[in-house]
Amino acid sequence: MCGGLMNYESRNYRLVKKYMMTNKLHRMYLDRELNKSGVYRSQHQILMYIARFPNASQKEIAGHQNVSTATIAVSLKKLEKGGYISRVSNESDNRFNQICITPKGRAVVEESCQVFHKLEDALFEGFGEEDFERFEGYLDRLRLNLEHLLQE
Repeated sequence: MCGGLMNYESRNYRLVKKYMMTNKLHRMYLDRELNKSGVYRSQHQILMYIARFPNASQKEIAGHQNVSTATIAVSLKKLEKGGYISRVSNESDNRFNQICITPKGRAVVEESCQVFHKLEDALFEGFGEEDFERFEGYLDRLRLNLEHLLQE
């Protein structure tokens, strides 16, 4: 900071800008490819969770996504209306619905996995084992620095 203004010439600023641009391009690619299925990115995450944990509860999904159960309820309603999931009443507790993925939902998950694998392969093209180890270490340090900042 220089007189209250950002120092657009600093190395830190350039690196943060590159980090943010990389993240933005990552999101843009995922949005473009995943939206082709008619299911939005957050809904893909929910479908992937349900595919991995069959019969998950709304509360479990919300906990995994770090959002409220009300937020998940809206997404689940859209996914159910689109035929991607179904809800089955629990025989021992009528207040509890098990959420199951349908064949249509499973097909979207399989397509999503292909998109994610293609992105990961392209993102790390040309990286060697040493590059991966260093990069992972740098990301860990960035995360720890941010966690420390949040704890202040």
